[in-house]
Amino acid sequence: MHVQEWLETVPAVAVYALVGLVIGLESLGIPLPGEIILVSSALLASQHGHIDPVVLGACATAGAIIGDSIGYAIGRKGGRPLLAWLGKKFPKHFSEGHIATAERSFEKWGMWAVFFGRFVALLRIFAGPLAGVLRMPYWKFLIANVLGGILWAGGTTAVIYYVGIVAESWLKRFSWLGLVAAVLVGLTSMLVLKRRAKKAVPAVAGE
Repeated sequence: MHVQEWLETVPAVAVYALVGLVIGLESLGIPLPGEIILVSSALLASQHGHIDPVVLGACATAGAIIGDSIGYAIGRKGGRPLLAWLGKKFPKHFSEGHIATAERSFEKWGMWAVFFGRFVALLRIFAGPLAGVLRMPYWKFLIANVLGGILWAGGTTAVIYYVGIVAESWLKRFSWLGLVAAVLVGLTSMLVLKRRAKKAVPAVAGE
């Protein structure tokens, strides 16, 4: 069963809780498909009136901010031994190469690595714990965390929701051509934002 099909079978409150929980755990440092859950839920909200996109975006934003903050606290307390332990548990995500790349990004960009990292899957997992390990001042981390969380979670929810609304309307008028066009517009918007984030942070890996 696809994610969206499964989400259609659960109550709205469970969808809100699931989105907040999955995104929170991903932001904390656990490799989970937070973006897939968010996109699927936002698309579902555009097709079913019982899911409020504002509440959905708020839950996603709260999960992102809280999860990152907990990850920061864990990283600050656990230090580099924590990264070594994560490397053993999740070698695909926390390999020495990935950690080194993320660390160079943080040293180069500071709090902006936390902000832009929200839009890059790998750095989204690293941001909180690594900021804590590197002893980034919490006030800087918090500002970047809150702004990045609002823009990523709220922005993704809004874009996908309105793409879904437009797609449904166009589908009635222009059949599948309207759906394709609307989806392309949404994907283009997301890809442009992701490309800018990737240029701002991971590009330093080659320096």
